[in-house]
Amino acid sequence: MSRIQQAFARARAENRAAFVAYVCAGDPNFETSVEVCRALLANGVDILELGVPFSDPLADGLTNQLAAQRALEGGMTASRVFELVRRIREFSQAPVVFYTYYNLVFANGVDAYVRAARAAGVDGILTLDLPPEEAGEVAAACAAHGVETVFIIAPTSPDERIAKIAAATTGFLYYVSREGVTGVRDQVAVNIPQAVARIRAQTKLPTVVGFGIGTRAQVAEVAAHADGVVVGSALVNCVRDHLGDDKKIVAAIAARAADLAAGVKR
Repeated sequence: MSRIQQAFARARAENRAAFVAYVCAGDPNFETSVEVCRALLANGVDILELGVPFSDPLADGLTNQLAAQRALEGGMTASRVFELVRRIREFSQAPVVFYTYYNLVFANGVDAYVRAARAAGVDGILTLDLPPEEAGEVAAACAAHGVETVFIIAPTSPDERIAKIAAATTGFLYYVSREGVTGVRDQVAVNIPQAVARIRAQTKLPTVVGFGIGTRAQVAEVAAHADGVVVGSALVNCVRDHLGDDKKIVAAIAARAADLAAGVKR
């Protein structure tokens, strides 16, 4: 099994959902980003979703937009994101999934990008603005280099669309529980059980749920139905709230991750 498959299998065996954590690579600086990733993986995170900094992150709300801006201003580049993954591989074999945009994959050649990602230790790629109908080149490169694909399903996706998205996916499906962009919400969406059931009727692939989940109680609510729970903005806020004190950033991320991880148990 791949590292991604192993993570979901381990979670199932322990009667819980997998905890998927998002942070932006290089936020607020390279070395602190390494320690943030270390803290997440030491405090219950099963799959690390690394946002690749981009100047036009159209799927993201203000929290993650500002994180990308901080990372870019701090000198993060595509090559440094690969370097970050190599540093993570020095202390962890947990799955790493890139959360990225097609411009970044396309700019220097799709095959070259995927090959470099795999060589660094990346397990999967989620390209936010790439629909499966246009993903043939990325899918071929991922198949050639042993990188799994992740695609998004929206609340508005009809059953026939879900089937098409699932057919293009090899890693896991990411159900966006709300229309709009990323960001913490006061309540989780009300239709998650029905949405996950619709997806499972079309595929045996794991389904994770994200967008708007930021507390232990919300994680527990989603974990009762989904194979995995994604938390992003609530973790990125730990960086924002302690800018200028890298040690406090890492400590805050560690504490928040441990608290959220307690919610995935069923």
